[in-house]
Amino acid sequence: MEIENIKTTITNNSNFSLSTLSKKEEGVFIYSSIKENTFICLGVNKINTDNDNEIEEFLTKYVHGLDKKLSNKKDKLIIVILKNVEDNYDEFYINQKDIDNGYIYFNNYKKGESTLKNANEYLKNIGIKTIEKAVKKTKTSKKKTIQSVEPNIADLANGWLKSYGLDYKLEQESLNSEIDKALNDYYSKNGGAGGNRPDAKLLLQDKALNFYPILIEYKGYKDKLVKLSADEQVENKTAKNEPNFTNINSYAVNGAIHYANALLHHTSYTDIIAIGMTGYKDESGKINNSIGVYYVSKSNFGVGQKVGEFDDLSFLGSSNFDSFVEKIKTLNLSQKEIESLKEKREKEIDTSLARLNNDIYRDEKGLGENDRVYLVAASIIATIGIPGKVSPLEKSELKSSTEKGNTDADIIMRKIKAFLEAKDIPVEKKNLIVRTLENTITAENINKIKDGETQLKRVFCKIVDDLGIYYKIGLTTDFTGKLFNEMYSWLGFSQDKLNDVVLTPSYVSSLLVKLARVNKDSYVWDFATGSAGLLVAAMNEMLYDARNTIDSPEELLQKELKIKAEQLLGIELLSSVYMLAILNMILMGDGSSNILNKDSLSDFDGKYGFGETDKHFPATAFVLNPPYSADGNGMNFVHKALNMMDKGYAAIIIQNSAGSGKAKEYNKDILKKHTLIASIKMPVDIFIGKASVQTNIYVFKVGEKHHKDEMVKFIDFSNDGYSRSNRKKASNNLKDTGNAKEKYEEVVKLVRFGKSQLKLFSEQEYYENRIDPNNGADWNQSAPIDTKPTLIDFKETLSDYLAWKISTFIKQKGKEPSDSLNKRICDIEWGEFKLGELFEIKPTKYYKLSNEEILSNNGIVPLISNSSTDNGVMGFSNLQPNNKGNSITCSDTTLGAETMYYQEKDFIGYSHIQHLVPKFERFNKAIASVIISACRVATSKKYNYGNKFNREAMNKTVINLPIKNGEIDFEFMENFIPQIEKEIMKDLPF
Repeated sequence: MEIENIKTTITNNSNFSLSTLSKKEEGVFIYSSIKENTFICLGVNKINTDNDNEIEEFLTKYVHGLDKKLSNKKDKLIIVILKNVEDNYDEFYINQKDIDNGYIYFNNYKKGESTLKNANEYLKNIGIKTIEKAVKKTKTSKKKTIQSVEPNIADLANGWLKSYGLDYKLEQESLNSEIDKALNDYYSKNGGAGGNRPDAKLLLQDKALNFYPILIEYKGYKDKLVKLSADEQVENKTAKNEPNFTNINSYAVNGAIHYANALLHHTSYTDIIAIGMTGYKDESGKINNSIGVYYVSKSNFGVGQKVGEFDDLSFLGSSNFDSFVEKIKTLNLSQKEIESLKEKREKEIDTSLARLNNDIYRDEKGLGENDRVYLVAASIIATIGIPGKVSPLEKSELKSSTEKGNTDADIIMRKIKAFLEAKDIPVEKKNLIVRTLENTITAENINKIKDGETQLKRVFCKIVDDLGIYYKIGLTTDFTGKLFNEMYSWLGFSQDKLNDVVLTPSYVSSLLVKLARVNKDSYVWDFATGSAGLLVAAMNEMLYDARNTIDSPEELLQKELKIKAEQLLGIELLSSVYMLAILNMILMGDGSSNILNKDSLSDFDGKYGFGETDKHFPATAFVLNPPYSADGNGMNFVHKALNMMDKGYAAIIIQNSAGSGKAKEYNKDILKKHTLIASIKMPVDIFIGKASVQTNIYVFKVGEKHHKDEMVKFIDFSNDGYSRSNRKKASNNLKDTGNAKEKYEEVVKLVRFGKSQLKLFSEQEYYENRIDPNNGADWNQSAPIDTKPTLIDFKETLSDYLAWKISTFIKQKGKEPSDSLNKRICDIEWGEFKLGELFEIKPTKYYKLSNEEILSNNGIVPLISNSSTDNGVMGFSNLQPNNKGNSITCSDTTLGAETMYYQEKDFIGYSHIQHLVPKFERFNKAIASVIISACRVATSKKYNYGNKFNREAMNKTVINLPIKNGEIDFEFMENFIPQIEKEIMKDLPF
C-alpha cells in the first residue's frame, strides 16, 4: 500500500478530528505521514468485532503488513484502533513522545474490552509494542479520568528557570552538539534507538569553571516522582540487570537519571544533575508539586545519589548554585553502598558481555574468535581517548565511505595510532599492536558496504553501546577482569589448552600479590602473563602503597609514572592473549611498556624488552599462575624465574600435584637456592566453570637456601568463606558466606607473622612442620588427625546401623499380606477425583541462596528438595519457613509421584518443588498417606524424561479414593492408616 499524505499536521497536545482524515477504503483510515519517518494508521470499524479470525485478518492486513513495508530502519509505526466509534467521540489525543518511540495506541471506548484484549495478544505475538490511552474527554463523556497536570508542572518549572535568568532549553531545542548527540545515540526510555528528549535542560558553571549539565523531566501525576528499589536506589534495572523501561518511562527522576547516563556514556561530562518534578491538583484545584534532585557521576557508577527534595528550583540560580555544588561534593557513599553498587554493576557487566558475544556470534557472520577479541580491543582503544591529546572516536565519525584514506578501517586505525603515540608506547610494541589489529580491522569482508554501512561500523557501534558506559565512567578491575574472562572464552582454545588459559580470579590475584610482599618499590614480573590480571593487581597494590606513604604531590606523580613504566614486566606466548594483556594494562593505567610477546622459557634473558633493552629487570617479586600442562605442572617457570632473581619473594598458584611428586626434581633444585615459606591448600572449585583441579599456593623467599630445620606454614584454605556456582542465569556466582574477606586477610598475616595471628582459622587448619629439602614431594602437608574414636563417632555409627535395620524391617513388613486389612480394602467403594480439584498446586516459595547459606548443622526447619529419599528433606535450616505444613510436596522434575511426601511442619521450599495445599479442611497425615499412595499408583510408568510429572500433569492426574454416599470417606482413611502403622510396627525387633 502506498502512503497517503494528508494536510493535518500532528503535533504534541493536538486534537485530531476524524472528519479531516480521508478514507482509503470503507471503515479504515490508512496511512498518514505525521512527521519524517513516522506513519500512523487509524483503524476504525473494521475491528469492531470479537471474532478472533476477523481480528487476525484485520491486524495481519493493516498492521503487520504495513510494518513489513516500512523499508527504512528509521521508520516508526503507530497504530490507533478505535472501536465502537460514535459521533460524539470525534477527537482523541496521543502523546508525542510515545509516538516517537514507536508504540501502538489502543483507545479503549466503553465497549469492546475483549476486542482490545484479543488485539493486544495478537500484536504481542508478532513482536509489536502496544499501549492503552484514554480517549480525550468530550462534553458527552461521563467516565471520570485523572487528568495529567504535566503542562501545568512544565509551565511552573520553566517559569522559575526564566525568573532566575537561566538559559534553559526545552524538549526540542539544542543545548550543545555533544549533549544533543549523546541523547540521540543512547537507547530511548522505551528501549528504542535514540530520541531522548528531557523536558528541560541547561548547562551551568560553578566558580571553579566546571560545567554541570542539568537534565529535568516532568510528570503530571501525584505518585510518579521516583521509583526506588528495596535498597533505596533508583530502580532503573530489572532483576535480570536489563533496563527497566517501565520505570524509566513512568517516573520523573528515573527518566532524568536515564538521560544523565546517556551523557556519562557518550560525552566528556562526568558530573550531572538529574531532576524530576511532578505534581497534581488537589480538590480545590490548586497545583501541588514535588521535586527530586539526584547527583549522577562516575563515582556513584551512574546510579545516582539523592541530593534532596526541594520546593522549587532556586538552588540552580546564580546566587545559590555554588553552595549547591559544595553540597553535592560532600555526598559520600558508604562502603556498604559502594559494595552494593559494585555488585550490581558486575551483574550488568556480565549481562552486557554475554549479550555482546551472543549478538556478534548470531548476527555477524565470518568473524572468528580472534577477530572478536581484536575488534573489542580496537574499539575500546579508539574510543577511550586521552584528555587534551586524543579525542575519543565517535560512532558518527564512521561514514562507511569508500574514499581512500577515509574508510571506516582507516578512521579507526588512525585513532588507534594517535592513542598509542600519545601514550609514548615504544615503537616496536606500537608497531606490533598496529599490525595485529590491522589484520582484522582492514580485512576486506568486514569493510564491504551493505545497506549503507560496513560490518566493521556495525560491530564497532555495538561494542561501544554495550560496553562504553563501563569503561567511560571509570575503569576498575571488576570491569576489566570480567571483560577479559569473557574474551578468553571467545578465543576457542582446544581442549588440551583449556587448563593452560584459566584466568586467576581477582581476589586470588590480590592474595598472591600480598603474599609476595609487593610494595611501591617492588619490581614485579609474571612469566605466564595471560591477560595481565596478576600484573594489574600488583600495579594497584604498588600505587596504593605509594599514595599512602608519599606526601609530595610531585614525588608521587613521578613514582606513579615509574611504577607503570619500569617496575612491571610480563611475558605471554600466545599472540591473541598477549593483545588482551596489552589492552588490560592500557585500560588500567599505562603499565604496558614491558609486556613481551615471547616464550619466557626459551626466549627471555631477564632484560627489559623495550627502552633500556641491555638492562636486566631487577625483579624483587614474582607472581604466577602457570600453564599446568608444562613440565612439573608449571614449576619449570618457577625454577627459571627464581634463579634469575637476587632477592625478594614469590607467590604462585599451581596444581597441587606439583608439590607431591609431579615436579620433584624442579622442587629439590629450587630449594638449593630459595626457601619455601608456606603451602596453602586452596578450594577445589576456585576455577569453577573453567577447570576442576586442586591447587595450592606456594610462597618463597628468594635467594636463601632452604634449611632442613626451616618451619613451613601449611594452611588448609579449602573453606575460604566464598560459595561458588557456575549457573549461567545466576545473579551472582560468587558469594561471601563465611567471612571471606577477613579470612583472606588472615592468611596473609599467618604467612607473614605465624601462629600468633590465628583468629578465624582452627588449629586443624594451620600447621607448622619441616620438609626435607632433598625430597621435593612433601610440600602438601596437613595437620595430623587424631585417629582415636570419640563417643560421638560411636553414636553416629550405631545410629546409621539402627536406621538401616529399622528401615529394612519396615519395608519387608509392608510387603507382607494381611487378611483382615485386605478384606477391608475389598469392601471399599472407590471414586475418581482430579488432583487439581482437591489441591491448589503451586511452586513452593524458596530462598534465592546457595544450599550452604540455607543449611545449618543445628537447624530445625526442614529444607525440602527433589530427593526421592528422607521424605524429600535435604537438611535443616535456621531460616524462617516460607511454606505452610500439613500439606504435600512433589518434585516436578521426576517421572511420577515417587517424590511426593506429606510435610507435617512448616518448611523451606526449593526450585522445582510443587506445593499441594488442600482445598478441603479435613486433612492430616492419614489422609495424605492415602492420597500419595493413590498418586503413585496412578502415575507409575506413565511419565518419562520427555514427559515429566509437572504441575500441569499433577492438576490433570485422576486418582481413586474411598467414597461413601458419593463423597470422599475421610473417616475411613483416618481409621485405616493407623491400623496399617500399628501392624507394621508391632513386630519391631527392639
